[in-house]
Amino acid sequence: MKYYLDIKTPAQDQAVAVKSQFKLTNHGLSNLHAHYWNLTTPALYEEIMFRREARISHMGPIVVSTGKHTARAANDKFVVKGEQTEKNVWWGEYNRPFSVEKFNNLLVRLQAYLQDRDVFVQDCYAGADTDYRLPIRVVTEHAWHSLFVRNMMIMAKTHDELRTHVPEFTVIAVPSFKAAPEVDGTLSNTFIVLNFEQKMAIIGNTGYGGEIKKSIFTVMNYLMPLEGVMSMHCSANMGKDGDVALFFGLSGTGKTTLSADPNRRLIGDDEHGWSDNGVFNYEGGCYAKVINLSAEAEPQIYACTRKFGTILENVIYDPVTRMLDLDDESITENTRAAYPLEYIDNAVPEKMGGHPKNIIMLTCDASGVLPPIAKLTPDQALYHFISGYTSKVSGTEVDLGKEPEITFSSCFGAPFMVHHPAVYAELLKRKILKHDVKCWLVNTGWSGGPYGVGKRMSIHHTRTLLNTALSGKLLNVEYRVDPLFGFEVPKSCEGVPDKVLVPEETWHSKDAYWQKYKMLASLYTENFKKFKSGCSPEVIASGPKL
Repeated sequence: MKYYLDIKTPAQDQAVAVKSQFKLTNHGLSNLHAHYWNLTTPALYEEIMFRREARISHMGPIVVSTGKHTARAANDKFVVKGEQTEKNVWWGEYNRPFSVEKFNNLLVRLQAYLQDRDVFVQDCYAGADTDYRLPIRVVTEHAWHSLFVRNMMIMAKTHDELRTHVPEFTVIAVPSFKAAPEVDGTLSNTFIVLNFEQKMAIIGNTGYGGEIKKSIFTVMNYLMPLEGVMSMHCSANMGKDGDVALFFGLSGTGKTTLSADPNRRLIGDDEHGWSDNGVFNYEGGCYAKVINLSAEAEPQIYACTRKFGTILENVIYDPVTRMLDLDDESITENTRAAYPLEYIDNAVPEKMGGHPKNIIMLTCDASGVLPPIAKLTPDQALYHFISGYTSKVSGTEVDLGKEPEITFSSCFGAPFMVHHPAVYAELLKRKILKHDVKCWLVNTGWSGGPYGVGKRMSIHHTRTLLNTALSGKLLNVEYRVDPLFGFEVPKSCEGVPDKVLVPEETWHSKDAYWQKYKMLASLYTENFKKFKSGCSPEVIASGPKL
């Protein structure tokens, strides 16, 4: 929207109070109507309400609609192919090449589009460890996106720090700007284009907040391995004795839910680095799925849906009472809450921890055949890390149907990994061996049959198994060796029925179970063929035996 009337907005007088000396003209943004720098949460609330971008729900969270896109537009993401990136990037399905010329032309059109319009700027950081911290700038068209960035990233502590902030990477997000595929070379009107050499990402025709978050994560996944830091799509928490646990997994597998444990301190829910100093969060906030959220099963996250400052994406609410209906999926199953990490009562303020004692690899098995937990050798852990098996749950990406879709996403986050999976796997291997990390595969998917027949794994049973594993007690029980995958499955766990630990015992037909299990094993084997050239014989031999 262009502004032809000189109407004063609520935060206009404070718009440049903490403006950086590194100007927007350095990004080619000029002749803007107004630019609002580093507004606080209350100031952004006023701007959001003034611009009618959202509604306030019961106890203060804002509820926003992300428009047409209620999930990531994975097919519309591109990486600019330059001299350096040509040899470093794992080109293919997730890193589609985009020419420098096309990027520059699209950027110029976007810069021209923003003339005489308002923009919001947040200067912040990715990376809690100051040894690896990346100064970033996010320029947004919407005030609520500026609040999203403020919730999700690591903020500067002083006004002087903001005034001297010089970004090393910049994201510009303009939902109302559409690409022209026939001119810009995009696949649709929507685009997410990352240019590592110009240190800029541009996003258009999507209001989904996750695109901003994941663009920054993708940048860190490119930069950190070049510095010898393992970059991970995982959550992390810490026990009372300082023991750190990592939870790898795609969206919908339970990373956020399982790491938000009242008995353990949360380091972060989604994106981390693992350096020689230990584990550190890339972010300053959480971005949790809230569909069917339960106050009993997920009290920490549920409490955040009732806090001032939280952003609720596409959540249904009663317009009269402003009470939320977290079970309503009429807009999307991918309803989200974005809130600062500090909203979790037992979060680690430093967002850092030591070297992990346990690694949990989460999979949502829609086949219903994997055990609820299995102990992995280091080579088996690398095999499952590179495979990244899970079932995509509806809503997390555009064009997913209701039924979960079996998939293999290397490194448990292939859409965000820029280097070849072998790069991340080699870094992980070194750290697992150096720090003697215990590795586990945990199935949060179905039991008693595949999707549509069986039931979703009990979160109570999953939490019990995890707590027993993290405490070290699960190492002391008797195990059986799985005949197909070769990993070890506990025969008992206090608080979990023995039958649950033997998946075939939960099926009505054992023949049907083994037919389905062998089918899954063959899918693993077929998928891993494309990674054999970069893996050791020991890792290759750690796959299923048919």
